[in-house]
Amino acid sequence: MLRAIAAVLALAMGGDAIVQLTAPSWWYGAVPGVIATGAFNAHFVRDVGAAYLVAAIGLASFARAPETARPAVAMSAAFLSLHAAIHIFDAACGTRPLQDVIRDAGGVYLPALVTLILALAPARAVPSKELAPC
Repeated sequence: MLRAIAAVLALAMGGDAIVQLTAPSWWYGAVPGVIATGAFNAHFVRDVGAAYLVAAIGLASFARAPETARPAVAMSAAFLSLHAAIHIFDAACGTRPLQDVIRDAGGVYLPALVTLILALAPARAVPSKELAPC
């Protein structure tokens, strides 16, 4: 189940990242609330897209091989959690904090929370490969 969740998040974030990297102006106008965060800056949108792509790769790695990709999903969770914290800070300092938090709940806070849960989920015991006695 955790692997499926990671795969869905990886696909969603990867798709978003590709749009940010290839069509930043369209992405800026299409995503609800982005216009309210400041003037369009193609370089900044692509920077964020690159970070989202890395997070998506970490999640995809976890979906493929959770036993070995824990550091990758931990870094994905770190970025997404810090990104969410920035949104919380900006909402608290803004003129419409409740509306901003509601707007960002599904696209910013939920993916961060789910990825953090994936990163902190207990690892399954991996059977050791012992050599047979001679």
